[in-house]
Amino acid sequence: MALLWGYCGVLSFGHVAYFGIAGYTYGIIAGNMAGNSFGPIAGVLGGLLASSLVAGVFAYFVFYARVREWIIPILTLVLTLLLETFLGQTAGYQWRVGSVLLGGYNGMTGIPSFQIGSFVFMGYSFYYFCMIIVLVCYVGLRMLVNSNFGQVVLAIQEDPLRTETFGYDIRARQWLVFVLSAILASVSGLLYVQWGNYITPSQVGLLSAALPVIWASVGGRTSLLAVVIATIVLNWVTFTLSSQGNQYAMVIIGAALVVTMLFFPRGIVIMVAEWIGRFTNRPRSKADS
Repeated sequence: MALLWGYCGVLSFGHVAYFGIAGYTYGIIAGNMAGNSFGPIAGVLGGLLASSLVAGVFAYFVFYARVREWIIPILTLVLTLLLETFLGQTAGYQWRVGSVLLGGYNGMTGIPSFQIGSFVFMGYSFYYFCMIIVLVCYVGLRMLVNSNFGQVVLAIQEDPLRTETFGYDIRARQWLVFVLSAILASVSGLLYVQWGNYITPSQVGLLSAALPVIWASVGGRTSLLAVVIATIVLNWVTFTLSSQGNQYAMVIIGAALVVTMLFFPRGIVIMVAEWIGRFTNRPRSKADS
């Protein structure tokens, strides 16, 4: 979301659709290859390919048709709501792919964990596996936004017409950024189903679609690190309150978004960091010494 919205200026309310597409595709492929050590790897490749194809086709019609910026969030939200509605209607034994049932609103269960050879990633090994993927994604995005390509993408957000007059194909770059961000959403979907061994249509619903936007807004969408910090903190608050039986977790998350929009338009994490920087770097007076 930071890459697509913060740097490229394209807001998407529907990237959770690619989360779900990758998760369900992985469940179908790995589930039908249960007992085969190559099943999870094939599921990962299939999930990434399926979500990339859907994102590529969707982005092609959006950007090359010159759809207005304010319409894109609506179209992406419609996509994820259509996917949720369809998956919710897949209850019954007739909705199966091979030996795997889609499950309707009950979701797909029994999804195999990820494994390489005979080693199955579970518990702490899966935790460190996720940590490595997060670090690789962060470093890769950091290198991308600092490159010449990233500077052009930032210029597209600031002034697309002027960027185009300099000879850059802005729609091709917007398309590429959209697909790349969809792949990142797909990676999270793959990790989710490998961790919980299940997925339901609610994971691609309206609430799930709004959460990444809230994380990026609260942290500050123009900073990858700020978004990472906000995501970790907000999820920690949500999981802590939920584990204690508190029903106000989503209310607090919504309140954080409202406070951000009213008082911290550039993001809470970014503005707090700037305040700390000003305080620590302010000139020292005689009273300070």
